[in-house]
Amino acid sequence: MSVFDLIVIGGGSGGVACARRAASHGAKVALIENDRLGGTCVNKGCVPKKLFVYAAHFKDEFEDAAGFGWTVGETRFDWATLKANKDKEIERLNGIYARLLTNSGVTTLKGWAKLVDTKHVLVNGETHEAKTIVIATGGRPVRPNIPGAELGVVSDHMFELAALPKRAIVVGGGYIACEFAGILHGLGVTTTQLYRGDALLRGFDNDVREVLGEEMAKRGLAVRLKTDLVKIERGGAGLIAHTTHGDTLETDLVLFATGREPATQGFGLEAAGVTLNHKGAIVVDEWSRTDVPSIYAIGDCTDRVNLTPVAIYEGRCLAETLYNNNPRMPDHRDVPTAVFSQPEIGTVGLSEEDARRVFPAVHIYKTRFRPMKHTLSGRDETVFMKLVVDRASDRVVGCHMLGAGAGELIQILGVAVKCGATKAQFDATIAVHPTASEEFVTMYQPHSPPARKAAE
Repeated sequence: MSVFDLIVIGGGSGGVACARRAASHGAKVALIENDRLGGTCVNKGCVPKKLFVYAAHFKDEFEDAAGFGWTVGETRFDWATLKANKDKEIERLNGIYARLLTNSGVTTLKGWAKLVDTKHVLVNGETHEAKTIVIATGGRPVRPNIPGAELGVVSDHMFELAALPKRAIVVGGGYIACEFAGILHGLGVTTTQLYRGDALLRGFDNDVREVLGEEMAKRGLAVRLKTDLVKIERGGAGLIAHTTHGDTLETDLVLFATGREPATQGFGLEAAGVTLNHKGAIVVDEWSRTDVPSIYAIGDCTDRVNLTPVAIYEGRCLAETLYNNNPRMPDHRDVPTAVFSQPEIGTVGLSEEDARRVFPAVHIYKTRFRPMKHTLSGRDETVFMKLVVDRASDRVVGCHMLGAGAGELIQILGVAVKCGATKAQFDATIAVHPTASEEFVTMYQPHSPPARKAAE
């Protein structure tokens, strides 16, 4: 039996970050992973998805080139080439993760981990002991409980499709659904997105949700709101999807992007006394501690802020706290994030709706305009920007953008919001001209909502 200071169960970004940081501070560390290193983000999520988003953008670029004097010849997309090149990149990243762990002195164990008790883990029939155990098992996509659900796919499968379908239905209104709907549409697939709500991206700022719907419609992507699937069956040359409105849609592929759940089953957590909540997530405190003194949990399996950089942050904070005498509690406020829809979204801080619930009064600044590029390309696409300001302190508490480059820009705005920048400081910042981003420092007048009619 091997004895370690720390055993990390899960080789995703959070688990790897925690293991490496702990080892750098002198801890003897083992990391257990049953699949490829890098977790969902590297293998079945952020990285391959962003590569596919890039691929989908070229259709627009070819079309836009004409307005700038370029003549583009016949174009053709080959799914097999994209898939093969994606696989090479993922394999490269897997190798980097393995080398990083080895060079950090972390022992990597391949296999399925199961807790025997609060200090022992079973892997491949061998028991290993550790003073501390960290659970970093991530999350997984779920399927709805409807007849024929097994005929559909989830996001994990999208990167391994043998061929690109001609027709696709994307079920869901969250960021994964919106991103894949844009990818499929951009690659030439006739795509329909179904969502049971009345606007996409529940939980985001309502203006952003509304503008995204309008921009997707301009692109010809069919979005049907207040609509869900009730059954799927084989028929014709593919699948027949039955909706809540009683009609049917013929398609070649149904993608369920209807949510994810914590991956906490099968690891022996209950036997070790680790408490799960009603969603199956591991219950932790603000220091990532479970109710078992020797067991901690980080990342999506805790269902706090389910983003790769957050899992990395939590893992590093935990390693600093445990092994470097440097207590660091993760701060989950004002986390910037991006949705790689088309057009993409960047957001940090509070939505207008949330801000109005927190502060007695807020100022709202927003603008919508045609980006300079499209004055020549002729594309009917707009950029939307919005600032949410606490009126009492003048502090900018929310920044939102929809348009090209939103994901890149929101990272820098995230620094400003985290530092507590005021609207006056935004206004005092000299604009970079001509850019779209200059609008964030030149929105001087608060938005005045239209007057409401008196009740009759």
